[in-house]
Amino acid sequence: MLFKLLFTYPQPIPVEYQHTSFNMSTPKLDDLEAVRTVVEAVQDFQPDEQQRILRWAIEKLGISVQVSSGYTPPPHAPGTPPPPPSAPGGTTNIKSFMLEKKPRNDVQYAAAVAYYYRFEAPESAKKDAIDKDDLQGATRLAVRERFVNPLQTLNNAHKLGLLDRGSEKGTFVINSVGENLVAMTLPDGAPLKKPAKKAGKKK
Repeated sequence: MLFKLLFTYPQPIPVEYQHTSFNMSTPKLDDLEAVRTVVEAVQDFQPDEQQRILRWAIEKLGISVQVSSGYTPPPHAPGTPPPPPSAPGGTTNIKSFMLEKKPRNDVQYAAAVAYYYRFEAPESAKKDAIDKDDLQGATRLAVRERFVNPLQTLNNAHKLGLLDRGSEKGTFVINSVGENLVAMTLPDGAPLKKPAKKAGKKK
């Protein structure tokens, strides 16, 4: 009606239309509509996949949310002392975490250490990247046999696609493949196999 008046009235617009305004932009979603949109986007995924998607979205938005990981330390056997309590700000200590994940080889252990320090460690100990000293220190804290060459172990995990190189020399960051291994495959998954070498061309 207003547009018709604009083109058919040479005289001033009637008073009842003078203060009418129109918002031509897309209306902003309210909180509940935004929640429904998020729920519809992730509802067909498995619960652990939903948690990972939401965590990545939170990291992408650059916000901080206190979320419980749902990790429960395994019960200790009768006659043995219980595991040490979790440090404030984290879900568990590295010894309990390794007992729960049970990495089967050196590269899986390196990926688990990188995962622990990025996601499960106390806030004061969290770090995005680890180096050879972090890996060797984890063996001491978790009571495991020391690595002969921890830097080579990290390089091997990188070659197998579990870790990416960090911004500083000698540092490594867990990637999505390594995260999936630690979060969803361990401790019951099959051991990681090295990729088969390509046969050389015959002369």
